[in-house]
Amino acid sequence: MKLLRFGPPGQEKPGVLDGQGRVRDLSAHVPDIAGATLLPASLDKLRALNLEALPLVPGVPQKDLRLGACVGHVGKCVAIGLNYADHAAEAGMAVPPEPVVFNKWTSCLTGPNDDIQIPRGSVKTDWEVELAVVIGQGGRYIDESNAMAHVAGYCVMNDVSERDYQLNRSGTWDKGKGCDSFGPLGPWLVTADEVSDPQKLDLWLEVDGQRMQSGNTRTMVYQVPFLISYLSRFMSLQLGDVISTGTPPGVGMGQKPPVFLRAGQVMRLGVQGLGEQLQRTVQA
Repeated sequence: MKLLRFGPPGQEKPGVLDGQGRVRDLSAHVPDIAGATLLPASLDKLRALNLEALPLVPGVPQKDLRLGACVGHVGKCVAIGLNYADHAAEAGMAVPPEPVVFNKWTSCLTGPNDDIQIPRGSVKTDWEVELAVVIGQGGRYIDESNAMAHVAGYCVMNDVSERDYQLNRSGTWDKGKGCDSFGPLGPWLVTADEVSDPQKLDLWLEVDGQRMQSGNTRTMVYQVPFLISYLSRFMSLQLGDVISTGTPPGVGMGQKPPVFLRAGQVMRLGVQGLGEQLQRTVQA
């Protein structure tokens, strides 16, 4: 299933993409794509629905029908840094002996086609296409061998980053990672049963039509089952939590010379089988 949330910001309703690429309204069956809706038993009930019998939502998704972040009421968005060896190299950093963990504040999460706001005074706003994992069964001290049973599904994330705030303003990376609009999520949550292997997915990103990033999740240093198990040692993973798993090479910081976003540009990005995003940059 491809689950989604449609409607104006703050008023999104739950939906599902049918076989013809149209949105069907799930409001009569679940309150949101969030919380208990993501439990295995709840997803099984949604799979049993006759999609063609659900109310058809007018409009074309991502064109004249806005989509919000594909998961609502996210408790935490945890991201992994330097998780592709070639990205670490372009950043001039060593591959970490353990995963680098940072937060993206949930207030940064937006729809897949919402504008990216370049913060006031920013000169180093950057892009990062990533595979995001959504937790559908919580837990602590999760065994790596059982980690995939805790996954509700996968989606695309653009881990937008302000590099000056991230690296030069003292303290943790978090300052440059959670600015408003820095977490486009979606267009839809593809349930885990439709992704045979999350470590065999192509990722790509373009800026103004120029391909900047091309990679594949097979080159992750730390793969999805390990990341789930690892994070669960330090925090309880809860329903709807999002884990953004790192980015392949080609970010603006890694260009020679570095290139960063400015207002008026367009980013297009995607992950194989999970859909595409398109954002325009505006000045905050």
